[in-house]
Amino acid sequence: MNSPADKPAAEQILLCKGLAKRYEDAGLMVEVLKDINLAVARGERIAIVGRSGAGKSTLLHLLGGLDVPTAGEVWIEGENMARLNQRQRGRLRNRSMGFIYQFHHLLPEFTAVENVAMPLLVRREARQSADAKAAALLEKVGLGERLNHKPGELSGGERQRAAVARALVSSPRCVLADEPTGNLDQDTAEGIHRLLVDLNQELGTSLVVVTHNTALSELMERVYILEHGVLRPKEGG
Repeated sequence: MNSPADKPAAEQILLCKGLAKRYEDAGLMVEVLKDINLAVARGERIAIVGRSGAGKSTLLHLLGGLDVPTAGEVWIEGENMARLNQRQRGRLRNRSMGFIYQFHHLLPEFTAVENVAMPLLVRREARQSADAKAAALLEKVGLGERLNHKPGELSGGERQRAAVARALVSSPRCVLADEPTGNLDQDTAEGIHRLLVDLNQELGTSLVVVTHNTALSELMERVYILEHGVLRPKEGG
C-alpha cells in the first residue's frame, strides 16, 4: 500500500520535509527535532507518542504554523508556509487547521456557542451564520442543551467537547490535538476519544494527535514515536 508521501499532492493535507528545531540555552545549542519527515493524507488519523520533553508539542506547533523551524519546510494543502507572510499564514491556519489542547482555553466570559463561533467570526463570517454553525456542531458533540452556558457552568468533559467543536467549526482539513484528554478522568477521556474518531470518520477531517494515552493512540491508523529528536514509525503501528 502506498504511503501518504506517495499520494498525489491533492490528497496530502499536511507535509513536512527535513524539519528541524534548535534552541540556544546558556550558550549551548539544543537540538529538539532532527530531520523530521511526515505526510498526512486526507482523512487520516495519526498519533505521535514519546516521553515528556521529547519535543512533541514543538513538532505540533511547527506543523500548524504556530512556530518557525530552524530548517526544513511545512506544506499545508500544498502551500509552503515558509513562502507566506504572517497574515497569509494566519489565514491559512484559520481556513485549513483546527487545534485542540490539553486545557480547553475557552474564554470564560463567553457562552459555549459564542466560544465555538469565534473562529468563524475571526474570518468575518456573519454572526447569525457563525452562531448557527456553532450550535449545530455543539449539538453533534452532545452539548445541544448547553449552548448558552459559560465555561464555568460546564463540566471538564463538556468544556473539552466544546473545545473539539471549536476546532471543527470552520471545517478544517486537519486537526492537531495536543494531549486532548490529558486533563480528564478515564471515563470522560474515553468519551472524547470516541467523539474524535466519530467526527474524523463522519467529516473526513485528518487528525494528528500527540498523546501519552495508549487507548487513544490505538485508535489511530498510524503511530509514530518521537525520541531523541527523531520521528520513526512504531512497529505494527
